Amino acid sequence: MAYEILALRGGHPLWNAAADYAAACPWRGGAHLAAEMRSSRFHGRERVFILREDTEIIGFCTLTEKDELPAEYDFTPFIGSVFVDEAKRGQRHSERLIRAAIAHAHALGFPAVYVMSGEQGLYEKYGFTALGMYPTVFGNEEQLFVFELS
Repeated sequence: MAYEILALRGGHPLWNAAADYAAACPWRGGAHLAAEMRSSRFHGRERVFILREDTEIIGFCTLTEKDELPAEYDFTPFIGSVFVDEAKRGQRHSERLIRAAIAHAHALGFPAVYVMSGEQGLYEKYGFTALGMYPTVFGNEEQLFVFELS
């Protein structure tokens, strides 16, 4: 089995296939990501990363200027929408996607990358540090994590 991570932006030949995969995934965030992709919400340095096993998409994540943190906060960029097909979990695929997004942010010259999450213990094992609870655009609070790139 060959694994491949691709950083997509609008117009990539796999963009629509990635949006279809996200829309069909059982996680509610997938439908939201698919709608964002179809409405051309991604621009500039933002990317959708897909993980393929041979030619089949089995996971995705995003790197965006903002995620669910309100605009008044200066933190950027954000890794978000991390998803791996249930049948493929437990093989460190989430880590592969997160590392690809981190590498992309580093290549762009960002000093850090952020994640908003309600998960406990997931991002810490990848080297992220919790900064505390922050409000989201959805009206709840989640932890903000940082990964320093310098």
